[in-house]
Amino acid sequence: MELTVHTRALIDLALMEDVNGGDITTRATITVDHRSRAVVTAKEDLVLAGIPVFRAVFERLGEDVLYRTAGTDGDFVSVGTAVMEVEGPTATLLMGERTALNFLMRLSGIATLTRKCMDAVAGTGASVVDTRKTTPGWRYLEKYAVRMGGGRNHRFSLSDGVLIKDNHITASGGITMAVGRARKYAPHTSRIEVEVSNVEQITEALDAGADILLLDNMPPGEIDDAVSLIDGRALTEASGGITLENIRDYAEAGVDFISLGALTHGARSVDINMKIVAA
Repeated sequence: MELTVHTRALIDLALMEDVNGGDITTRATITVDHRSRAVVTAKEDLVLAGIPVFRAVFERLGEDVLYRTAGTDGDFVSVGTAVMEVEGPTATLLMGERTALNFLMRLSGIATLTRKCMDAVAGTGASVVDTRKTTPGWRYLEKYAVRMGGGRNHRFSLSDGVLIKDNHITASGGITMAVGRARKYAPHTSRIEVEVSNVEQITEALDAGADILLLDNMPPGEIDDAVSLIDGRALTEASGGITLENIRDYAEAGVDFISLGALTHGARSVDINMKIVAA
């Protein structure tokens, strides 16, 4: 994982939020030359994501920190697994603990949910993809976590592809008009995706030459009928109302992609702790 300038700035913001005024408890109880070893442990079954960010938090606080990792991003680890040992100045470990764990727990939570979704659609040929429903400022990290869980990324930003949604259709005067304008504007290497929600829109989008149809908020039965109607003339993406419990039904309907905003905005942070085990 590349630690971008943006990611390093995010780490600085997080540390400023937590230790900008110093750590009065550590300052009062720990001498400056005190060193410790701590173990980072998974408290539940999970998929790791964010180890480089975890390390970068402590490196930002001080360079004299050693690491021994038993897992890498993308690995599944079971409850009780010691995924990492950290050794260094005790004050550094205590000051960085919460911030480092916040990153690791959040990103591993996204990777874990993504892996569950991937397991649920195994064998169907459907790809699980994320959306732009990300935490402001965290998009690079959260989409990285999706990849660590085995999923794929949709657009990173509005500049990454043409996706004509309902508001574009309304504002531009219809699907045909919107696709025609996009075809003239977009590079020939870009595919044009159109959001549709009924048979009439599917037919119009196909006639207009859309490359991908986003089947929005359709139940699995309607998705199955839509895929039959499209009949390979465009790629298909199901989105809206999809959960871990019903994702298999959407995959078996025959779509190429299943997009879930919940991968990023709905994933909970998994339980990981860090305990000092020796001075």
